[in-house]
Amino acid sequence: MWLDDSRGHLIDWSTQRWVELTGRRVTLADHPWLEGPAGSPDGIGRDFFDAYASAHSLRLDRRGGGLIPDFSVLNSNGFTGAAISPAVVHFYQHTSDYDLDAWSQWSGVFRPFGWALALLFSRRLQQLNVPLSNLDTSRGMTSDVIAVSRADGSPLFTAWMRELIGTGDVIYAGAYSTCRVPGFDGQCVRVVFPLPNGNAIVIMRPIAHSDGSLTLSSAGKRFGDPGFYFTVRDHEGAVFARYLRSLRETIHVYDAAGQGVRADHVLTLWRLRFLRLHYRLRWRTMS
Repeated sequence: MWLDDSRGHLIDWSTQRWVELTGRRVTLADHPWLEGPAGSPDGIGRDFFDAYASAHSLRLDRRGGGLIPDFSVLNSNGFTGAAISPAVVHFYQHTSDYDLDAWSQWSGVFRPFGWALALLFSRRLQQLNVPLSNLDTSRGMTSDVIAVSRADGSPLFTAWMRELIGTGDVIYAGAYSTCRVPGFDGQCVRVVFPLPNGNAIVIMRPIAHSDGSLTLSSAGKRFGDPGFYFTVRDHEGAVFARYLRSLRETIHVYDAAGQGVRADHVLTLWRLRFLRLHYRLRWRTMS
């Protein structure tokens, strides 16, 4: 049910009120790690970053680049990019040079949740359209990396837009950057997913392994830690944020022995795994 141009659909408006009632009011000047692109009530879609750049006088560069253009920015608190496999570092610094294949596996008891999420939110909003089966990705997906900078040329974030080739549905529209949070003494990777009147933000701390692989983990205990956040902006411009301790994810990225890199992406709810995604990321000259 559509309410109006400011509130949008009833189910979206209801979710936003839940964030306001159960979260906390914040100022972005005091919590800069919660600042990021917010969507309009009518959804996200493939043109989101073009519209966002136009509205905020930003520059878009589609010539290619990486989710983390300079991997060394993560060096802090005992983490060093030198410990990570060169193949993994190359992927993050040159993401646009890679083709992407993905497979999904929903845990049985959570599969109805996936269908409900797609029916109520993802397909309508054209955002966070997690594949429900491997048939959804059988014809492949696009992978567009866009550098977004301010009017003075200083970098703001890197947008990663992925669409299913078979249906044209947007799977994923995320804004990548790095940040610091009060609850972790080091740099984190931050991904902002625009949503109506707000966004979802995942903040992940980097972990280096002895085999050169990288894990990004959103596990935390309290507001201000790495983790999963919802933010909402009301019609007066006030910002509300809700930390979801129960929702966590890990992304393990590793060298695929000369065939690019691979990644295992696991999401858990109350420590129960509900979704596993596996990615094959091949350098285009290998295709």
